[in-house]
Amino acid sequence: MTRMEAAKTGIVTDEMKRAAEMEHLPVETIRAGVAAGTISLVRNKDRKIDPLVIGRGTRIKINANIGTSSAKSDIDEELAKLAVSVKYGADAVMDLSTSGDLAEIRRRILDKSPVAVGTVPLYEMAFVAKAKGKSILELSADEMFEVIENHCRQGVDFLTVHCGVTMASVARFKQADRLAGAVSRGGTIIMEWIHHNKAESPLYAEYDRLLDILAKYDVAISLGDGFRPGALKDATDRAQIEELVILGELVKRARAKNVTSFVEGPGHVPLNQVAANIQIQKTLCDDAPFYVLGPLVTDISPGYDHISGAIGGAVAGMAGVDFLCYVTPAEHLRLPSIEDVREGVIASRIAAHAADVAKGHPGAIEWDHELSRAKIALDWDKMISLCVDPEKARAYRDSLPPSGDGHLCSMCGEFCAVRRSNNVVRDNKK
Repeated sequence: MTRMEAAKTGIVTDEMKRAAEMEHLPVETIRAGVAAGTISLVRNKDRKIDPLVIGRGTRIKINANIGTSSAKSDIDEELAKLAVSVKYGADAVMDLSTSGDLAEIRRRILDKSPVAVGTVPLYEMAFVAKAKGKSILELSADEMFEVIENHCRQGVDFLTVHCGVTMASVARFKQADRLAGAVSRGGTIIMEWIHHNKAESPLYAEYDRLLDILAKYDVAISLGDGFRPGALKDATDRAQIEELVILGELVKRARAKNVTSFVEGPGHVPLNQVAANIQIQKTLCDDAPFYVLGPLVTDISPGYDHISGAIGGAVAGMAGVDFLCYVTPAEHLRLPSIEDVREGVIASRIAAHAADVAKGHPGAIEWDHELSRAKIALDWDKMISLCVDPEKARAYRDSLPPSGDGHLCSMCGEFCAVRRSNNVVRDNKK
């Protein structure tokens, strides 16, 4: 019995109780949301971790992408990125490795990760095809589903699968006047497979088969957006919406099979279109949890894409997004370094927290109030401990030259507004 099936029959599991405790929500809210598919509890049945909880009424969560590439394949560095991601608040990681021993890399990440782990099985399908002396475009449905089941069997908690890239959505894409074309690696693999074979994608044609595998391991499906916009010009176009309509249908089919699902979204979106994108998705996909990359609200920010993504993420969060995929400063430029990962996670955490505060999520603003109380008391140690990045805050504070008054900073010095304000309040109370 999957967790969704249990929820539908009224069973409250220990996992649901834990999720309610983590989210400061009534357990019945969690159970009802899981039953309806508006809340996803993400955890492979064989993994011993707290579930990733995303969806209606829950705190916005953060995902960090890690993994090797053909340009650099160092598993120890990727494990260090995993550790940094978790340290600074990532709620999940995705292993997007495309080079090296992918099964071994995945095993080591799963062994070390205390949070949910996602993958994109299509990347490994390319390796399987190469090992058999053929192109991924020649891969059969059986070979594709074998890779998918191997990921589930190994313990992966959620899979990104581009089931919405179909003959119909590819035909719509071919008609689109796009500036950046298609930018999803997995999505373009399936698009090219369809184009080469003049046949429907097995991931769509045999979707029920996919759902049966996922149900066996209680693994969540993250319905990938193969036609997400990769440039502002392409945002909210017919190709993107055509795929989203299909994904909405696939959400309903997953729920009927008692499989946890959520939907992936853009991408590059002008700021004035971000909220509309979320509202369209929530309508077409029957309020399924929504997972977005950024979104980036400008195309000119390589080197600072974590800032562009945080701006978009905060607006998206206010509009109802449930899960933010971080963007690092290295996006569009290179494989991120450990420091890039740290900055990406922190930027996304700030965006998510700002949106949680705006939405009134239980307890969110109390963190801000507690820090402000420490600030007005000039309690630097406590204030620093409450920062989203205490180490960076401490380094700035410790860089001050010695002074006669350790309560002051070098911005205002003797003109400290906080101290003068405190003096007035204190005198008024006498």
